Amino acid sequence: MTGDSWRERRRALLGDDPAEAERAARLLDELGTDDRDDEEIEAEHRASRLAAAREYAPDARLDEELQLRLTGPETDGGALRFQWGDALLEPVEHMVSVAAGTPVQLELTGISTGSTIVHARPVTSRTESADPDAIDVPATSAASTGLGTLTTLLDALEAEHDIRAWARLFDAVEAVSRALGRYELDLGVTWYDAEGQMSRARLTERGRRYVKRLRETNDLDQEITISGRITELRESGIVKVKTGTAKNAPAFEVRFEEPEELLRMRPGLGDNVHFLVRFRQQLDSLGIARSAEYTYLGQAAEQTSLPFEP
Repeated sequence: MTGDSWRERRRALLGDDPAEAERAARLLDELGTDDRDDEEIEAEHRASRLAAAREYAPDARLDEELQLRLTGPETDGGALRFQWGDALLEPVEHMVSVAAGTPVQLELTGISTGSTIVHARPVTSRTESADPDAIDVPATSAASTGLGTLTTLLDALEAEHDIRAWARLFDAVEAVSRALGRYELDLGVTWYDAEGQMSRARLTERGRRYVKRLRETNDLDQEITISGRITELRESGIVKVKTGTAKNAPAFEVRFEEPEELLRMRPGLGDNVHFLVRFRQQLDSLGIARSAEYTYLGQAAEQTSLPFEP
């Protein structure tokens, strides 16, 4: 939509009354061209309503709203396909929760056109009051915290900036990015909070490509010694070694590239071993370990302490 779309809608509504349409056209022309888009206009209207309400009720707050705008080759009809909803809505809720640092439940309140716009809000919870007339109140703090953080992160992704400060959110954002890419969709996120403020961001093809690059991994190898007691043997050439007697002691699965070598060793359950292994981690661009494996290199001469947790 353009910034003048509300003007066009007004003209269309008055189209059956030539005199009123002419009068409205003169007024709108006098107002001039408005460079703001619909979301900015809506934010200003909400702020004005809140200011007016607080003249009478200083503690007045607005209803919170989340808008998800989906744009792509198939969104012109303004409808939400079931497969899009299944792939996106729960991951978006999870993404907001991770950003908030606490579970945030969202509920769908409507679908509108202008591409496909999904309207949602935080699920309300009962106040802790014995009053039977107590009203539902939204979990404003958690939702606002999450959406504020999330829109900042999405802006950083679109600009291809360093996002290591938000590394804990990356997996949740990546899940949404993959779902968008599957259906060739871009996502616009707009959050209207209870205090009349708006925050928004987008995740387009550019941001999705950046997410994909950040997900690429590099191998980091170390030679270490794993010492402990064999608790499991597999024909595929895997030996599980537990490094202590405590119930929660770390255990490692050591892979033999040639299972025949393991057979020649004739190990038994409960045997104490000292294995020299290659510890290989796959690290992404954020320094997040995506996988780890331990490959047998030979017998270690002596036991050394492990410099890491499994």
